[in-house]
Amino acid sequence: MNNNVDVGIIVALQLELENIENAMTEKTEVKISGMKFITGKIENKNVVVALCGVGKVFAAICTQTMILGFSPKIIINVGVAGGISNNLGIGGIVIASYVVQHDMNTTALGDELGFISGINLVYLPTDPTVTSLVEKVVKESSLEYEIGTIATGDSFINTNEMRDFLAEYFNASACDMESAAVVQACYINKVPCTILRTISDAGDDNSHLDYETFAKQAADVSAKIIVEFVKDYE
Repeated sequence: MNNNVDVGIIVALQLELENIENAMTEKTEVKISGMKFITGKIENKNVVVALCGVGKVFAAICTQTMILGFSPKIIINVGVAGGISNNLGIGGIVIASYVVQHDMNTTALGDELGFISGINLVYLPTDPTVTSLVEKVVKESSLEYEIGTIATGDSFINTNEMRDFLAEYFNASACDMESAAVVQACYINKVPCTILRTISDAGDDNSHLDYETFAKQAADVSAKIIVEFVKDYE
């Protein structure tokens, strides 16, 4: 394993990995717990990119493995997401300032929805420095973007009702199935991280149709931005 990594990148899907991997040189691949970890370079930066799989458990296992095995200075989770903000359409970008686990529910015990025992937070923060560096690259791309909260849960959001709930209760800008797990693992390990997601669907009654049509296009946008970020990162 390579313990001299500048940037760790985590994606859930092969379609999110392809263009990042294509931008890398001097590549070495290893599988750990069935997950693919590829080390190499993007220009002169040492990177590791991991294909974790879908959902919070895979994302958490992958993040912890990356931290222990590769010691990246920072971690970024990139890929696609369901759009919740009315300010962004498909192809728009959300950079997370906070993440929440919308399906973490101990309200029967008097806790707020999304409350994570042990950390005792609902809204988990990303690293403000890394987040601002990613924003700088996104600004230069001239793409529409928003900095906000990403709501994570082990469900593909596919109803207007749930989309509206996440907007109203958590003031979420987007929804996905991995971000909060990545941030939680980084938070407890004190590794700076942030999240970059491109909107592939609207999280509404038709989200499954939009996802099938636009997921690859959205993933390509995220990959392009993260490659540019790595090139600029110091």
